[in-house]
Formats: sequence, C-alpha cells, structure tokens
Amino acid sequence: MGALTPQIMIRSLSQVLGFILAIALVLLLLEGYAYLLFFRRPRTLPAAVFARSVQIGLAGLLILVILRFLEQIGLIADLVAALHLAPLTTLPERLWAAWAAAVPNPWRFLLPGALVLALEALIYLTGEPRPSRLGLAYVLILPALLGISLLIVIPFLYEVRLAFSNMAMYTAQNPEFGLRHGIENFRKVFTGPVAKDATFFEVFGRTVLWTVINVSLHVTGGLILALLLNRPMRLRGLYRTILILPWAVPSTITAMAWRNEFDYRYGFFNIMLRNLQQFFTDLAAQTQSLPLIYNLFAWLSQAVHPVPWRQDPTWAFISVVMTNVWLGIPFMMVVILGGLQSISQEYYEAAEIDGASKWQQFRHITLPLLRPVLVPATILGTVWTFNRFEVIFLVTQGGPQEKTDILVSSLYKAIFQFYRYGFSAAFALVIFFILLLWSIFYLRITKGLRGVYE
Repeated sequence: MGALTPQIMIRSLSQVLGFILAIALVLLLLEGYAYLLFFRRPRTLPAAVFARSVQIGLAGLLILVILRFLEQIGLIADLVAALHLAPLTTLPERLWAAWAAAVPNPWRFLLPGALVLALEALIYLTGEPRPSRLGLAYVLILPALLGISLLIVIPFLYEVRLAFSNMAMYTAQNPEFGLRHGIENFRKVFTGPVAKDATFFEVFGRTVLWTVINVSLHVTGGLILALLLNRPMRLRGLYRTILILPWAVPSTITAMAWRNEFDYRYGFFNIMLRNLQQFFTDLAAQTQSLPLIYNLFAWLSQAVHPVPWRQDPTWAFISVVMTNVWLGIPFMMVVILGGLQSISQEYYEAAEIDGASKWQQFRHITLPLLRPVLVPATILGTVWTFNRFEVIFLVTQGGPQEKTDILVSSLYKAIFQFYRYGFSAAFALVIFFILLLWSIFYLRITKGLRGVYE
C-alpha cells in the first residue's frame, strides 16, 4: 500500500473541490434560467420565439432521456422496436458520445456551460422585467430540488432499472435488462424465499407485528413521560436530559450494549434471574416446616430461571423489541413534550370552570391539539421502526433460524449474503410501496393534514 504523500492529498483535495465547483456552477446556471423564466419576458416576437425554442429543446431532450431510461429497463422496449424509435431515443446518448470523442476534458463540460450562459445572457438582454407572484419561491427551492434529484430521485430510478434485470453475483458484469426479468424478480419476491428459507409473507407478518408493538409502546411511553415532564417539578431539566440520553447515544452502540445484556451466562438479566432463583431456593429450604409457603417458594425457584434470549425465537423477538423500545421512546417524548408546551393553558382553565375532569381535559383538549404533532411523529416512527435494520442485525442477526428477521434485514441478506441484486432491488421497491401506501392511508384516516381547529 502506497504512502499518503502531500501530492496525493493535494490531488484528492483538488478532485473534491472540482466536484463541488461543478455542482455550484450547474446550480448557478439553473438558478439563472429559473430567474429568466419567472422574472423576464421577451420584448419582441423573435426574442419570444427564441426563448420558447430553447425551452422546447430542453424539454425534448429531457423527454428523450426519460424514454431511453424506460426502454433500457424494458418497459417500452417492444413499443420502441415496433415503431422504429430507437434512433430517436438514443439521440442524446449519440450526441454526447460524439461530443465527448471530439472534445477533451475539461472543455467537454465547460463549453456546454458557457453556451448555456450565453443563451441566458441573450434571453436577458432581449427581455424586460415582469412581476411573478410565485417566482421567488421556485427560485429559492431550486437548490433543494436539485439535491433531492441527486440524492434520492436518481438512485431511485437506478433501483427501478436494476429491478428489471437479472443482475446477480455471476451476471454483474453483463446483466440483462427487460420486462420479463422484472416480472420474474417480483414473482420470486412473493412466491420464493426472500433470504434463505423464510418467505415474504412470513417475514412481512413479523415485520407488521414488530412495527405495531414498537410504535404503540413508543407513543404510549413517550406520551406518559411527556405528560409527567410537562408538570411543574424540581430538577425537571435534569430529568429531561437523563431521559433523552438513550436517543442521543448512537443506536449501534446501544444495540451492542443491549446484546451483551442478553448474554446467557454474563448478561445482566440472567445474572439477576439466577440470583432471584437462588433466593427462592434458599427460602424454600428454610420454610420446609410450612408446607404452603414451602410449595410457593419451591414453585418460584422452578419458575424463575435464566432465559435463552438468543436460542428461543420468542425470547429473541422480545429482546429486539426491548432494545428498540429503549431507543424509540425518547424521540416520541421530545416531540410530544414540544406539542404539549404549545397548547395554551386558557383551554384547561376554561374546561376547569365548566367542571371538566382531568380525563375529559385530556380526551377533548390534549389529544386533539396533539394531532398535528402525533401524526407526523407516528409516520416517521413507523417508517424508522419498519426499517430498523441495525437493532435486528446487531442483537440477533435475524436468528435463530431467521425467526427475528424483518423485511429490511432479509433484504440485507439477499444483497450481501446471496448477491441477488436484481431481486433485491425489486424487494426494496415492494418495501417502499408498502410504506408509501400505509403513510397515505394513515394520513387519510387521521386527517393529519387538516387544520387543528377545523
């Protein structure tokens, strides 16, 4: 392995800075175009025709790129072949290949940027100001849209393309893409094993159970703690700090710590259970002259014993639930506490004057006014819990015999243990749409997007 020399560091730093500069220049060009689109209008008919031609050309290139993507994943390949549209859909690729072959780096990127800048300058000089009510908003959110496109949309589209392929360990170099491969991948997701032996519906049922138990305990525990901390008391700030610590500690460290506590010989829980078992055994030995008490302590000495946390599927599932509840309650507590502190005390004072009990105040004032907080927090908590890979992986590794695997941990095994890349992409899309449909359904049922006082 070569030494890390100053030359290597400078070259690496220059590459990073070059990438950042390229992103900044692209963003600047897009911002300039957005400004011209919303705040300038052509003064003359030729200028209007020119500006509209530029817009139509850019839109046409974008449509061709989208069609080429759909063709490559096989969704419209037969249609393109039947209509002989391949020369059209491959036009952007061929144009760029010819340009890249004719122009060396970095001019192959700088010259198109300079051309776009010149077009923007021409549109600006041939235009005049115009008011725009929403133009500023679109210009300001454009950087965020670009970031979302780079970090979310493009990888998601690549995943869709990968789902319609036969890519695996032995076909990774030359995978085939097509609709038939996508149909086969989705068929295998629902009919075959998703990891080693477990089927999709078996793991999905366990994932739903895992999510319902955890989110219910998160919301209930967070609500109880938030109600307690919202009351005036001494050292309230200290209590808040202590209760938020499980959330502040990285989840991987917490999961590994809990894994050690579930060790059969040296874990905290089994040590306490052994001591308690010995305590009941000693009491039974000392009360042999009292049959009723002796039978009670003898039964307790047999009933209380170390738990096989990792060997028994039920106890293994309980162990990961305990770990995730420990991690999830502080977040809900903080969110609900913020919602409680935003509720005006005037509502409670008016309710007390009307003779409402504490339970009636909680039911008719606290819960309805917490809805704008609880709905997004519950959706986030559900998505996080549904995809809580690190707890399963670090505490039980999905064992014993895949009995604690959830969908995301089975997905991990399909990728990194069995190298089923196309299948895994289809599997990931299924998980995505499950969460998307649940979020839409939950918002409609809870009316979470409506105003609080409607």
